[in-house]
Amino acid sequence: MKRRYKKILMWSGIAIVCLVIIGGGYAWYLYHSAKQEVAKMYEEIARPVYVSKDPKMKPSPKPADLKNNDPFTVLLLGVDQRENDKGRSDTMIVLSVNPNNKSILMFNIPRDTRTDIVGHDTVDKINHAYAFGDVEMSIQTVEQFLDYPIDYYMKVNMEGFERLIDLIGGVKVDNPYSFNMQGHEFAKGRLSLNGSDALLYSRMRYDDPRGDLGRNARQRELLQEMMRSSLNLSNITRVRSLLNEMGDSIKTNITFEDMKTFMSEYRPGIGQIDTIEIKGKAQTINGIWYYIVNDDERSRIHNVLKDHLQTKEMNPAVASK
Repeated sequence: MKRRYKKILMWSGIAIVCLVIIGGGYAWYLYHSAKQEVAKMYEEIARPVYVSKDPKMKPSPKPADLKNNDPFTVLLLGVDQRENDKGRSDTMIVLSVNPNNKSILMFNIPRDTRTDIVGHDTVDKINHAYAFGDVEMSIQTVEQFLDYPIDYYMKVNMEGFERLIDLIGGVKVDNPYSFNMQGHEFAKGRLSLNGSDALLYSRMRYDDPRGDLGRNARQRELLQEMMRSSLNLSNITRVRSLLNEMGDSIKTNITFEDMKTFMSEYRPGIGQIDTIEIKGKAQTINGIWYYIVNDDERSRIHNVLKDHLQTKEMNPAVASK
């Protein structure tokens, strides 16, 4: 009986060791598969490091270092690409991520904003920067507009946006009023949207009393919901599935190691996502409609961004600005 008991223990021990080895091997496989998927998305860009004109900001010779728990900025470009046309940046959203105050700040730059296009020597709508000089020109133009450096970018085509929402199981939004978009009726109130519905919901602006600003608000709401869903993803197989499906729809200069650092070090502490809005006015110049943002407003946005990235306590007034 004692001998049989020892035999059972021995085989149980072998079984446990095998499970650990198999489990470890599977985890290794998932890890390297995810790394391969991110490699498909990765696209480095060459650009000078932006130095702010703000005398209170210390020049930084390099972008944020996530291994040091640095705050960082991301420019999200939603690109509406067409056949034989790389398109324009239909959506421009700046994200400020600060692990010290456990928060993310986000805001749209209205696509019709009139500004200097860096490297093109023209004054035009800010979303035209992508058509003139791709991601590099978009980033440099945004940096000059905000007078603040951008650490990372993420370019997503609109088809990818739709697929991502379906992959995370859809999103829920609070629609302030009913409207019809391309034959689809969006009722007032709490809505559950799949990818195609969410894309329509995010694009409507002509029936919105606030026009492009209303559309921007809906896009931020959708992004907030997507980010909350993504921040709650804990299953590595689910993360890999998302990466696999989205690999051909996203381009970014965020490395796999930085993504891993964000997932393990930053993500668990993020508990707050705040939004602000860039204020301006409509003006027609030479027959073209623009969104005009004056210098005082640009300075305000610069300071809000600086405060969020450099303070350890989230300013309660940020969300109401």
